Amino acid sequence: MKTLSILLVLAVMIIFACNNNDTRSFIPGTYVDTTGSSKSKASDTLIIEFTGESNNYVIHRKTGYNLISKNEIGNREYASEEWTAIYDSGTRTLKVPFPVKLITFYPQSGKLCIRQRAYQKLELP
Repeated sequence: MKTLSILLVLAVMIIFACNNNDTRSFIPGTYVDTTGSSKSKASDTLIIEFTGESNNYVIHRKTGYNLISKNEIGNREYASEEWTAIYDSGTRTLKVPFPVKLITFYPQSGKLCIRQRAYQKLELP
């Protein structure tokens, strides 16, 4: 019985470790999201890169948006940001200290989420 319990614990640990590696290998890449309202239309791109140091990642965010006024779409505006993030192997998330963000990954569906906003990963050649 004791041996069976030990084997069961080891099996659970191996499964968790495999899932953790799947998430970690899924993280680097390009993710996109589009959104709109009566006041604006926007497209957002996140490019996530592993820095090569421990659990550190850099995230490049590029946004293009059009403001809508009196039912007319304005000129395209652009903004960009760069964030640093730390991978938390316990929760399998990226934590961005400033601006404070928690990024959750869903490798099975090819998505990441920041709060309620979902980004789809692009499969680039």
